[in-house]
Amino acid sequence: MPSTQEKVDVVLIGSGIMSATLGAMLTELQPEWDIRVYEKLDYVAKESSDPWNNAGTGHAALCELNYTPEDANGHIDLKKASQINEQFHHSRQYWSHLVDTGVLPEPKNFINQVPHISYGRGEKGRDYIRNRREQMVRNPLFAEMEYTDDPATQAEWLPLMFEGRGPGQVNGISRTQIGTDVDFGSLSRQLLRYMADKGATIRTSHQVTDLDRSSDGWTVTVRDLLSRETHKVSAKFVFIGAGGGALPLLQKSGIPEGRGYGGFPVSGIFLRTANPELVSRHQAKVYGQASFGAPAMSVPHLDTRVVDGNDYLMFGPYAGFSPKFLKRGRFTDLPFSVRGNNLPTMLGVAKDNTDLVTYLLSELAASKKARFAAMNEFIPEVDPADWEFIQAGQRVQVMKHDAKRGGVLGFGTELVSSADGSIAALLGASPGASTAVAIMLGLLKTCFPRQYDGWEPALKDMVPSLGRSLADDETLLTELSEYTARTLQLI
Repeated sequence: MPSTQEKVDVVLIGSGIMSATLGAMLTELQPEWDIRVYEKLDYVAKESSDPWNNAGTGHAALCELNYTPEDANGHIDLKKASQINEQFHHSRQYWSHLVDTGVLPEPKNFINQVPHISYGRGEKGRDYIRNRREQMVRNPLFAEMEYTDDPATQAEWLPLMFEGRGPGQVNGISRTQIGTDVDFGSLSRQLLRYMADKGATIRTSHQVTDLDRSSDGWTVTVRDLLSRETHKVSAKFVFIGAGGGALPLLQKSGIPEGRGYGGFPVSGIFLRTANPELVSRHQAKVYGQASFGAPAMSVPHLDTRVVDGNDYLMFGPYAGFSPKFLKRGRFTDLPFSVRGNNLPTMLGVAKDNTDLVTYLLSELAASKKARFAAMNEFIPEVDPADWEFIQAGQRVQVMKHDAKRGGVLGFGTELVSSADGSIAALLGASPGASTAVAIMLGLLKTCFPRQYDGWEPALKDMVPSLGRSLADDETLLTELSEYTARTLQLI
């Protein structure tokens, strides 16, 4: 079959929030560049960025307890929480810039204010939540956090969870009212529409099947899934933002920086309701504490979701296992990802994470009755008729080489780029979407060192706190927090 070859400046693989964010930035920074987006599905942002495939939390470390571990002496490590919170401020600032410039004319189409609440059960859980809040409010990023263990106040803040509780229960909750719910699917589609209006080409039902080095970048092999024709594109820069599909493409690139990486897929199920009576009695995202051996992404939470202007509640996730790397992937994804260079990594992870395997097996074996019983820890009275099960998106946790242990399982995102900066891939999961702006700012600096200095003034217009610490500058923090809240219509 004959093939044709086009020449473009940038190829973005995948149409989720990562590619959309990078593409929108490059569209503003270099409007003359030819940008091409390839999406395997017939519609954009339908995998990990789809609102029902993720929790849409707007991760800012306000309520996610796995970002604030406590040591044996009661010290709360705030390093990761502070970093993630600053990164989410970057996202808010960039989105506000796009509102100001008319790219995102209706902020409520993708972001809405929803309080973020942490929940600890029993005396141990209560003490942790109280101690966590006492230490976090010393950091200006978390100064607005409140705490209560008073049952009446808890019922006022969270009527669905606490009004029906019997006497004598011990619980602690902390609340930050400036939390958000984000529909990353809607946001991605608006960013892609902006790119297309400025000349970018967005092609759905197109699958990238191979990547080969060329004299001035990469030759990208693309298959049109409708016509079944294959063509090649010459690109100076390639970004692999294909969610769980990123690892196989990174391996196809053959760059040495990608050696040793593996992926551990985790699936999930949520319970969802649109019952107005229930939804009206719970306006918050409430995160509890993870079970022993549970992955960070499986922390139980009861969330308000705002999708297409409608309010829902979502509870979960109930973790499971599938060898697929994408929700619409193949059962051969995991076995076909095994290579000689990552086998020691994967074996090392398997050796050190038997508790995770045990946890996943127990989740797989759980009955519907058991899953509703788990919800009773959050909602005292549950009528199964009010709720429906929905399949969450696949998450592929990063497995990477470790000199001492052979391999370690990561619970975050990992940007892997070639030494010459001509290709980069994003691996991993939460809190990825919420921190997409910060991740892409890092990519621009790493992969475009010759252009970055010239871009920096424009980038500081997009993200005013770039290069500065909000935790160390309370005046700037207040100024930018008020600006983004006003611009994004969160007040």
